[in-house]
Amino acid sequence: MSYVASQDRYDSTPIRRSGRSGLQLPALSLGLWQNFGSDRDPAVQRATVLDAFDSGVFHFDLANNYGPLAGQAEITLGRILREDLAAHRDEIVLSTKAGWDMQPGPFGSGGSRKYLVESLDRSLGRLGVERVDVFYHHRPDPGTPASETARALDFVVRSGRAHYVGISSYSAAASREMARLLRDLGTPLAIHQPSYSMMNRWVETDGLLDVAADEGFGVIGFSPLAQGMLTDKYLAGIPEGSRAADGGSFTTKALTPVVVERLRGLADIAARRGQSLAQLAISWALRDERMTSLVAGASSAEQFTENLGAVSHTSFTAEELAEIDAFAVDAGIDLWEAPRMGGPLPPYTARGRDPLAQTPVLG
Repeated sequence: MSYVASQDRYDSTPIRRSGRSGLQLPALSLGLWQNFGSDRDPAVQRATVLDAFDSGVFHFDLANNYGPLAGQAEITLGRILREDLAAHRDEIVLSTKAGWDMQPGPFGSGGSRKYLVESLDRSLGRLGVERVDVFYHHRPDPGTPASETARALDFVVRSGRAHYVGISSYSAAASREMARLLRDLGTPLAIHQPSYSMMNRWVETDGLLDVAADEGFGVIGFSPLAQGMLTDKYLAGIPEGSRAADGGSFTTKALTPVVVERLRGLADIAARRGQSLAQLAISWALRDERMTSLVAGASSAEQFTENLGAVSHTSFTAEELAEIDAFAVDAGIDLWEAPRMGGPLPPYTARGRDPLAQTPVLG
């Protein structure tokens, strides 16, 4: 059956502006990191994307290495764009990234001009589009001068490959420097995508939100559910088939007895608010107006619809926030801390890697 978009798709999901740019995003965006590879049912993938769009979610977040296999998520969305959403391309915000390992050799990752521009060209081919709306440098690269990365980002805008550029997993200080470099080139930094959740609050302690307000770029947090930790599924153990059980980027090591007790405390607060734990986590992460949007994945349309129910309930009393703070404590799940701080990459599992690459796919 051919797809017909809902006529009232923009009536319910709030839209926020990204900093001082013209870029606007839904408060919740659909991320294609984990569930849009070749290992999932294409019919479920299609239903998830189309239901999200019908609900006013017009931003789809990708990266060159999302799969499995690396690049497959872009192929999946490209097919849905071509077969179902071609008439709505002007409404849709497509974002993709490059920075983590994609292929062997010195230009298979990092922040060089060669890698970033050529990676984006391959992404455009997989998506079947002439340009994306946002192109991110996916992680800082201590081996490449920031000025070269900035010039590459400026080039992709000036060459028509992207409308806006962003960065991901940069520290507050590095974000300020990149914003300065891009401003001097005449291509403003539009957005930053950091990891952020109740169990991973570094953007607050590092001052990233303050830098974003100063420099005028937006912030879109990824992994607001802490890769599924902030859902009801782990309150009574590790269910079979869950992300923790699969041994991927989120493992059972993070689910210590202390952490589980904190999750149960947060679930009690959620229940008093008439929310699931996942909905509480999303509402809480959107409580600050400097947060433009959140990127959340979903294994089904129903799961994403449940999460979307949180975006209009972002007000908290002082008492609620104080109670949440007692449980929302760092849980050691910030996989992106080492590269953000300029250190070596931590070890990761091989799940989802490009068969040509020697390193795994990261979000």
